[in-house]
Amino acid sequence: MIINLLIIALLGMAFLIIISLVNKKVPKKLNHKYFVKEWRYLQAMCANKDTWPLAIINADKLLDTALKKRSFKGKSMGERLVSAQRKISNNEAVWIAHKLRNRLVHEHDVNLKEKDVMDALVGIRQALKDLGAL
Repeated sequence: MIINLLIIALLGMAFLIIISLVNKKVPKKLNHKYFVKEWRYLQAMCANKDTWPLAIINADKLLDTALKKRSFKGKSMGERLVSAQRKISNNEAVWIAHKLRNRLVHEHDVNLKEKDVMDALVGIRQALKDLGAL
């Protein structure tokens, strides 16, 4: 009787451990509509040169939101990008975009060229696609 209860308890614990491990491995689904809506808003910002910096900053934030929701580990976005590097097809473009965002936030008078803005946004967009957000 006690052996049967012990076996049942051990099987129950094993089952819970397996469920817990499977839950960690399965990527969390993202709210596709939210990310599409936000991305369209960012695209609208590209029409005006004055809002290019804001478009890049917000695109970077949107990518960080996707990384967090997909449970990539890290205290900073940089650490989360490192955790996600196997999921992102063009890491270099994402890092260039993230570094551009950092320059925009920390430096004054950053001269943006249209090509730099487009390259940054294309890299972030691809990363969002890779993560299942777009």
